[in-house]
Amino acid sequence: MIKILHTISSANPQGGGPIEGINRLGTTLETMGHRVEIASLDPPGAPFLGQSPLTIHPLGPTLSGYGLSTRFIPWLRANCHRYDAVIVNGIWQFHSLGVRLALRNTRTPYVVFTHGMLDPWFKKRYPLKHLKKWMYWPWAEYRVLRDARAVLFTCEEERVLARQSFWLYRCNEVVVGYGTNRPTVDFEACRKEFLFRFPELQGKRVALFLGRIHPKKGCDLLIKAFAKVLASDPSWHLVFAGPDQTGWQKKLARIAKSLGVASRITWTGMVSGAMKWGAIQSSEVFVLPSHQENFGIAVAEALAAGLPALVTNKVNIWREIEASGAGLVAGDSLNGVCSLLQTYTELSPGAKSKMRGRAQQCFEENFEIKKAAQSLHKILVDVIEAKPQNFPREERPSSSSSILQGLSGKFRQAADVKPESSRASD
Repeated sequence: MIKILHTISSANPQGGGPIEGINRLGTTLETMGHRVEIASLDPPGAPFLGQSPLTIHPLGPTLSGYGLSTRFIPWLRANCHRYDAVIVNGIWQFHSLGVRLALRNTRTPYVVFTHGMLDPWFKKRYPLKHLKKWMYWPWAEYRVLRDARAVLFTCEEERVLARQSFWLYRCNEVVVGYGTNRPTVDFEACRKEFLFRFPELQGKRVALFLGRIHPKKGCDLLIKAFAKVLASDPSWHLVFAGPDQTGWQKKLARIAKSLGVASRITWTGMVSGAMKWGAIQSSEVFVLPSHQENFGIAVAEALAAGLPALVTNKVNIWREIEASGAGLVAGDSLNGVCSLLQTYTELSPGAKSKMRGRAQQCFEENFEIKKAAQSLHKILVDVIEAKPQNFPREERPSSSSSILQGLSGKFRQAADVKPESSRASD
């Protein structure tokens, strides 16, 4: 049995893919006989903590937007002996640096899932934030990755892109499987429940966007492409299923109104459980026009249910989708998204049927959760059995209290630098 501790900035399911991935990988590993827990920077008593099937240690509240917590390092130092390995989920928040500082000179190794947070898209999209990140990259996140036993990437595309954000970059790169559970719900019951909630979708051909309403997801492109390609066909309806974390939905609604398709769009808000599967089962095709997407748990879920996926080549698993014939791929531009919708609608019924079958096959071969859990297990075994690294003496901190005192001022200055990528996912 391996005892694993995941660390993450927040266990809030509205954060998207990382916490969803932790929960699903964790429960699968527990069925294999291992123990998995979570340490987060959430305040004790946060209402969403009970939604996770895993034990969560909430080590907030935090002192800034960066997630600085006075409890995190002392707790991890006192409890690290209980775990065989620690997994850091995401960077640019205090928990990643906190893990490195807490585990120095201990026998407990750590690995890091970057979850796409080193994608060079962020450097181009948010140049000012990127400059701010350079202020502490050399002495913070660079060292977190350098000293990790392994830095885990969910696909080859993510690994290659991660090298392009900072010229100062050194780590032990490992591509590990990632995925989700095979659905076991009553699809027809879920579909009926969803359509009862949104009766305007009865009898419609639904194009589904499932994920956070966020500029990086290309939601504006999808509305404009829908208006250009499908506005003349009243049988089509567009569904946006996901939380609006940035207040962007109002602007998107105005775009839809100006294009005359506002009545053809349904905004469901965040959906989960039966309602999520109902949304998938009520749809004909899944569309993700992202400018940047590390993995896309929602894509894997759609494929698992046999829903063809129309994605841009900025969704890092696009190669697997294209190679298996499970969907269509184009560039992350208006012309690209228009091409996706136009090409799909022009397919024959037979071609669409084959694509649905290939979608499920693509999921089974690439994204089924048991394979991902086995891959992660193998890597963790190798990490645990490896010899501890020897860190430079001059970098060793004297105490957790002195660390926190030094960090408090520095990170309050950079507290507005928040992670742009966390799915989501998605």
